[in-house]
This record gives sequence, structure tokens and C-alpha cells, in this order.
Amino acid sequence: MTGKILSIVIAVSAVIAGVAMYYLQVYAFYDTVTPSGTDDVQLTTLDGTREVILYEDFQAIDSESSPIRFRACFTTQTPISTLSATYEPYPGAAPRNAPGWFECFDADAIGNDIRDGRAQVFTSQRNREFGIDRVVAITEDGRGYIWHEINDCGDKAYDGSPLGDDCPDREIGGN
Repeated sequence: MTGKILSIVIAVSAVIAGVAMYYLQVYAFYDTVTPSGTDDVQLTTLDGTREVILYEDFQAIDSESSPIRFRACFTTQTPISTLSATYEPYPGAAPRNAPGWFECFDADAIGNDIRDGRAQVFTSQRNREFGIDRVVAITEDGRGYIWHEINDCGDKAYDGSPLGDDCPDREIGGN
């Protein structure tokens, strides 16, 4: 009889722990970002300055538990041709999955749009914090998405490789 009770206690504990871990990963650490309405979407120009672009319908989530958990969605009326001629491209970016409840950000669809040339990715801010860049993807129809990418300096720092001379001071962080 003791074995059955012990087995039930272990099974119930495992289920509770599993549900708690799922909740913590998908819901607990994310906060809704309150948009400023004026400077939520910024891109880096070809000469290196950051500018706000016109945008609407901004929604974002973030988490203090990780520097790469930021996700945002918006719309813009600025034509992609104008953006491409004015702002710094960000090659090699790949969107990271967002929690399922943040419905406007579908990493697979965004990734397909980028791969198929229906979206362009731009630099928003390099080294927002050491090794982390903010990037913005904008589709031909004006839908925009923002997320954080680990850059080359971040990759080197996290895997223990020596940092190159082109990496900023780790203590200073973002620009």
C-alpha cells in the first residue's frame, strides 16, 4: 500500500512541476510593453544614426529574464523601397519564436517572408546590450516585426572564444 501512495505522490508532483515549468516559460516572465507612441520603432540609417520611422498598431512583449525575449509587431505606411534606400540592412537575421499567445508574431511566417524576399531586415540598434542587436523586419505590405539577435561578439562571448577588436567593451554595453 505504501508503494502505491508513494507512486501517486511522485506522479502528482511530476505533473505539478511540469505545469509550473510550462507556465513559467510561456507566461510568467513576459510583460506587455507599454508603447511610447513616438519612438518605439527606430532604424539605423546608412550613415549610422538612429531615426524613428512612422508606425501604427504597435504591440510588444519583453522579459527581464533574457536579453533575447523582446518581440514586437507594428504596421508602417513607408514603402519598402524607401526604407531599403535609407536604412542599414541586417543580413542573416532569423526571427525567434514568440509565445503562442502573442499572436501577431509568427516566427515561421516571418522567416519565410525574409527567405522569399517579401520582407527586408534592418538594423535598429547594434549592441543594445553587449552582444545583442535589435533588428526590424518589414514586409512589402507594411507589416513590421522587431526582435533581438545575438551578434558575432555575443556568440564569441557566450562560447568562450576570444573577442575581436571590433567588439565593444563588455562593461559599457549598448550604444
